[in-house]
Amino acid sequence: MKKQADIGLIGLAVMGQNLVLNMNDHGYTVAVYNRTTSKVDDFLNDAAKGRDTIIGTHSIKELVATLAKPRKVMLMVKAGAVVDAFIDQLVPHLEQGDVIIDGGNSHFPDTTRRTHELKDKGILYIGTGVSGGEEGARLGPSIMPGGNKEAWPLVKDILQAISAKVDGDVPCCDWVGEDGAGHYVKMVHNGIEYGDMQMICEAYDLLHTGLGLSYDQLHATFDEWNKGDLDSYLIEITRDIMKMKDEDGEPLVTKILDKAGQKGTGKWTGINSLELGVPVTLIVEAVYARSLSALKHERVAASKIITGPNRTISGEQAELVEDIRKALFASKIVSYAQGYMLMREAAQEYGWDLNYGGIALMWRGGCIIRSAFLDKIKDAFDNNSALNNLLVDPYFVKVMAECQGAWRRTVARAITAGIPVPAMSSALSFFDGYRSERLPANLLQAQRDYFGAHTYERIDKPEGEFFHTNWTGTGGNVASSTYQV
Repeated sequence: MKKQADIGLIGLAVMGQNLVLNMNDHGYTVAVYNRTTSKVDDFLNDAAKGRDTIIGTHSIKELVATLAKPRKVMLMVKAGAVVDAFIDQLVPHLEQGDVIIDGGNSHFPDTTRRTHELKDKGILYIGTGVSGGEEGARLGPSIMPGGNKEAWPLVKDILQAISAKVDGDVPCCDWVGEDGAGHYVKMVHNGIEYGDMQMICEAYDLLHTGLGLSYDQLHATFDEWNKGDLDSYLIEITRDIMKMKDEDGEPLVTKILDKAGQKGTGKWTGINSLELGVPVTLIVEAVYARSLSALKHERVAASKIITGPNRTISGEQAELVEDIRKALFASKIVSYAQGYMLMREAAQEYGWDLNYGGIALMWRGGCIIRSAFLDKIKDAFDNNSALNNLLVDPYFVKVMAECQGAWRRTVARAITAGIPVPAMSSALSFFDGYRSERLPANLLQAQRDYFGAHTYERIDKPEGEFFHTNWTGTGGNVASSTYQV
């Protein structure tokens, strides 16, 4: 009798192939299928050659027939309509209690919808964020599963086995929550990733353009930073990028067009933050920085017309470099603080019970934003599960106090030199706004009441009591209703 597979996987692009090999390394028999069926044969004759516990199939029906019950099928395909199309093809061949796992970057409302639609048909559904890129998929990614909780015991052993491990053998994978919670947490992860990458780029620009550091010096600087508070995957790969040479011996990064791409998760994070009214300013600025970079031809033309400072920063180099390091670290803390603010509001809005310390643990290994710094976030939520904001945790209060002067000097120098630092500067503005007992929104409310009779509250009256002033003497005393969007 032909051996039955423990799990099936559809989609043999880079991530799919590496997840299959990872599962197989951990003792699981895996059946595979790809819409372009020649890729199945190519995979079996190349990366999976000699692995008789990877079973190639050439149709959905054949794939499902190879699976042990309850059947488990993982989709590693493009988000959106393609996921729905494969679900439609799978369902006629599945039975009640079988599981579909979407491991792509699906938008969380789609995952919520699919969870409920499939539940009505007796099929269990998991939408799981998978982070770590090609290397993570092969050696151990961060995995963030959510959806129908009844499915979790059926896939837990497989997903935790293939995930990254920290602190000995603790898997960077655990149940996140119902419906679209897993893909939501992955979305926020990617938003923070956008912010981290933009801030590192700003530090690079300050070091290279502003201070004139050579690429050998940049490599040494990022190497040193990777041994301290900034120890992280993104700093590590930035270090490596700085030393990579092109065929002519010049740094390869200098030959790369400064026009950034994006696939949507950062934009989704920003849109959702607006919907929930959470000021995720740094992530949104990082998204807009990519959009600005895409205006390459306009920027080239503008550079020949618009003048400004000469983009140089003078001073004692070692002190300036240290200031930039502290500014990067402080901004990074704000990025994570905003991401956790968004997840906390989403948990209330969508009825999820999120484990914030557990999420930090899942991000500790395997994923793109993995860093030693996440230990401190886990400790903060372990010490106070009701923590409103990381910025008021005692550890982060101390760190921000230590970094604040350098952060302000760095942003001021960048502005004076004409070097754009949208992420660092927006992070600092948020920090100053969050620590302000009083903001000028009192004037804003007066303006709204003046032109639209939108009313206002008073500091000398109970909260929730609204007032209107006839500012012109001709507007009357009729006010608009008060509401929040």
